[in-house]
Formats: sequence, C-alpha cells, structure tokens
Amino acid sequence: MESLEKWNVRGLIGVVHLPALPGDPGYDGRSIDEIVSFAVRDANAIVEGGIGALIVENFGSAPFPKGTREQPMPAHHASIMTIVAHEIRSAHPDVVLGINCLRNDGVTALGIAVATKANFIRVNVLTGAYVTDQGIIEGDAYELLRTRQLLGAQHIAILADVLVKHATPLAPLSPACAAKDTLLRGHADALIVTGSGTGEPVDRRTLEEVYQAAGGMPVLLGSGTKSDTLPNYASFIRGAIVGTALKRDGLVSNEVDVERVRRMVKAFDGVCKN
Repeated sequence: MESLEKWNVRGLIGVVHLPALPGDPGYDGRSIDEIVSFAVRDANAIVEGGIGALIVENFGSAPFPKGTREQPMPAHHASIMTIVAHEIRSAHPDVVLGINCLRNDGVTALGIAVATKANFIRVNVLTGAYVTDQGIIEGDAYELLRTRQLLGAQHIAILADVLVKHATPLAPLSPACAAKDTLLRGHADALIVTGSGTGEPVDRRTLEEVYQAAGGMPVLLGSGTKSDTLPNYASFIRGAIVGTALKRDGLVSNEVDVERVRRMVKAFDGVCKN
C-alpha cells in the first residue's frame, strides 16, 4: 500500500458527490457533460481550498444497488464515473484520487481506479454481513482481493469501513473485533469509522476501540467531521473523509464552498498531528 505519508496528503479527503445519474429516481435530465462539469467544479474547489485528496462517489444514485454480481452498479453509471475520474485526474495529475461505488461494488470501483490511475477505493462492507436499506449485504473481500491481484493493482489501496453507517451487523460485533477482521482477514489498508448516518458524528468510544485494535494502521473519520469537533478525535485518526461540511451552508446537496474547505484545512492542521 502507498501510505498516506507517501501520498503527501494533509490528512483530509474531500468528497466529490455526483448528482443523480440517468436512470436514477432523482435524475433531473442534465446531460453527461453537465454532470461531469458539476463534478469537476467541486473537485477544483476542494483542491483550491487546500485539500490534496479526493474521492468520487455516486451519492445521488439512491436507492443504491447492493453491488453484488446479481445487483451490480449499472454499467452506464460506471462509465460516467470513469469519465468523471478521468477528467479530475487530467485537471489535477498530482491529486490523490479515490473511488466509491455505492452501495458496495468494490470490484467496479477497482476497475474504475485502474482505468483512471486512482490511488484508492472505499469499500463499505469488506467483511461480515450487515442489514442495510438495500437488504443484507455480505463482505466481498474474497473476490475483491483476487481481482486486485489479477489486475496487478496492489498499489491501489482499500479503505474499508468498520461498522459502517446506515447498517447493522447481523450478529453483535464489537468495534475491536470488526476492526481486526477487516484488517487481518479482509486485508484492508486503512479503516474508516462513521457515525450512524451521512453527516452524523462518530462515537468517540467506538473510534478509540478501533484505533487501539488497528495497531498503528491508518484510521480515518468517515462522517460528521466538523471544524469545531475535530479536537475530540485528533488523537485517534490519521485523516478524515469530508463531504457535507465542505458544502455551501453545510448542505450536502449544495456545491462545494472554497472558504469552508479552507477553514476545515486550517482546523485539521491545527489539531491533527498523527
């Protein structure tokens, strides 16, 4: 894995939320070119604000497919995400770039990452089984890790969620056990800890348990990161994935606000030393 230090990331990863795509219930009719332009504008704003890492996510496509062989991300959505990631990579060749195919299509995310020279993917359920709004989702580390090996893509890191938001494990599972399984049996390269839902704060006790179980492997916040709450988590994280807090008025449906990005970078640099 290319470490976060080698990537030269401040520790923050800004989310490029795609709007609803053709075929989605919320699709508003905008062209593919308009979708790409929207995403690139947000990416530009995040980079201008001082964040050197981005993750592209099909946030507007709810309700999401499970991401299984039987219910994968639609092929045309994967194609649009590939175009978006390619355009961002072309505009920002040195940015650290990630792909997240919601709900849990890690294999497709890996394919997009290989095609666009991305650095990492995010996988919501790498190991275990969870009850979600998509139904029961099972971890797919077996196929994902073998596909990465087959493609010679070991340089593409897998950032995996522990007890991911909008999900409940089928059987009781402690944060420490979930973290160890994700690292040791799922071979994740870094762990992500989230709150209960999008934009919701992380439980500090859960984060501390994951941090202790991770044994020095990178741990990142995955939701609810705000400038004024960062000091509560700084001792346990290597970085944070930030989306909602970077948007105008703090609303996830709005465009990225460069000044909010700058404030977040300043806050993070002031408290996070890991």
